[in-house]
Amino acid sequence: MIYGNIEHVEKPVSRIVFGTATQILFNAFRSVYENAPDFEARLNAAFALLDDMYAEGVNCFDCADHYGEEPLGEWLEARGLRDKVLILAKGAHHNRWRKRVTDFDILHDVHNSLAKLKTNHLDIYMLHRDDPEAAVGPLMDALNRCRDEGKLGAFGVSNWTIPRIEAANDYAAKHGLQPFTVSSPNFGLADQICDLWGGGCVTISGPANVEARRWYAEQKMPVFAYSSMARGFFSGRVRSNDPSSAERCMDEFGIKGYVCPENFERLCRCEILAKEKGVTVPQIAMAWLFNQRELNIYALTSPTKREHMRDNVTASALKLTDDECRWLNLEAEVQP
Repeated sequence: MIYGNIEHVEKPVSRIVFGTATQILFNAFRSVYENAPDFEARLNAAFALLDDMYAEGVNCFDCADHYGEEPLGEWLEARGLRDKVLILAKGAHHNRWRKRVTDFDILHDVHNSLAKLKTNHLDIYMLHRDDPEAAVGPLMDALNRCRDEGKLGAFGVSNWTIPRIEAANDYAAKHGLQPFTVSSPNFGLADQICDLWGGGCVTISGPANVEARRWYAEQKMPVFAYSSMARGFFSGRVRSNDPSSAERCMDEFGIKGYVCPENFERLCRCEILAKEKGVTVPQIAMAWLFNQRELNIYALTSPTKREHMRDNVTASALKLTDDECRWLNLEAEVQP
């Protein structure tokens, strides 16, 4: 595993972060509230998966106020690993009634997350969504209040546009506050062709977002890339010579966001390069991500098997040339 250093985070952070939004952890979460008769079996399955990810060198676990926190907190306590593991938590997500990007919701969600995770400190905290109409000042004040109380380390955003990040950090600079130092947009080899869930998902993938990637490179801001494998498009189960395989292997959100001719061409080139290098399609797609050398990349992944995480770790160290990366991303027609 490769590790990086992030400002305001005390320990090195694994470049691959395990995302707890998996069915195994959802099942364990639901069993807590449903008093399910197979509660122990569900929790044991979640513990086994978390054990496997940790054994492969993952020391940072991604969760949110509506997924992953309860089983992760139980596991950390049972294994006695809180001092060795970093928590990336997210809050201020919208609900069906309103947008929840307010100082009140931040304080509410931070304290709820601390309780569910059985800890007094969140190493990295992100606002999960944005409300462009919300003033940035109260948000930064609330986050810094939690930081001053020792509850937060680094903090940042998921699915915020660059102008909004800049506005928040300008406010922080003027008021002597800690700014946003991390961000989690969608990023990967596949171009995200639409907002998967609607309501404010932000991507920096594809030809339309060159300037966004340049900004992240200039700022040297860590990018926690979500859906970097395009929700299974690069899993190896989807085949470029069989477009219908996407419908069989992907969920409705993945199909909506990634199925298009250009991405099938990217997949075809991944298949060619994978065969030449003796690796898998998902490893080529993961390697492409970590060979964007101008960017400070951390990948959020949610494998359900230890060997898949091991493959990801291997891929993160696989070197591709700039020409190979350009060809994979359709920036060059001729294979190098």
